[in-house]
Amino acid sequence: MADEPSKLIQIAPKGGEKKDGFNLVTERVVAVNPETKQLEVELLAYDGKTVILDVAEEALEDLKTIKVGDGATIRVVEEGGKRVAKSFKIRPKDPNAARADAMLLDLRDSHWLNRKYAAEVLGELKDPRAVDPLVAALNDEVGDVRQRAYDSLIKLGGSSVPSLIPLLVSEEDEIRQSATEILRKIGKPAVEPLATALTDADDRLKARIMKVLDRMGYKPKTKEQAKTELPRLT
Repeated sequence: MADEPSKLIQIAPKGGEKKDGFNLVTERVVAVNPETKQLEVELLAYDGKTVILDVAEEALEDLKTIKVGDGATIRVVEEGGKRVAKSFKIRPKDPNAARADAMLLDLRDSHWLNRKYAAEVLGELKDPRAVDPLVAALNDEVGDVRQRAYDSLIKLGGSSVPSLIPLLVSEEDEIRQSATEILRKIGKPAVEPLATALTDADDRLKARIMKVLDRMGYKPKTKEQAKTELPRLT
């Protein structure tokens, strides 16, 4: 039937089956489904045909790192009459994504100079995946790393805001102050997420959010205005 997935026999290696496996190179990942342990990929060398691969248990963690649109080299082996993906080597098409991947690793490096450099570069790349690691880096033992993380979260702008809001009630003065100043310096892109967070905030967090908004120049509206109008910078 036309709706049936393409059969993997169409990509068999030249010369027949190779029980020790072969490398399947895909230009684009079409779909990722960790729940069903499957991966769908497009093969440009086969006129854009897509194929669905079952994924081995040992490769499931790697499967979670693959994104739609990635290129990948997949190690495929024969098991029980099926071709199964045993490992992946991802090739992001965007060179900045590849660099961000490297910097995200370096942000956890044992050497503080590597962490400092990574925190700085991640701000320049503006990859939203860096938000939570950079927020965590605000706790780094080295002041220079904390400062670079602070600066980079400002550069990431509005995407940083949801992860920074909980820090407004941190028990650590330095973290609380850093979050406040970062949000203030982000400016207008932070207003709507801060206003939205007021809905579910407890009294303590609500007071902190209102303080930040006030420092940004937001003038509180009446209750009736607040129902229909988001805060604005004045």
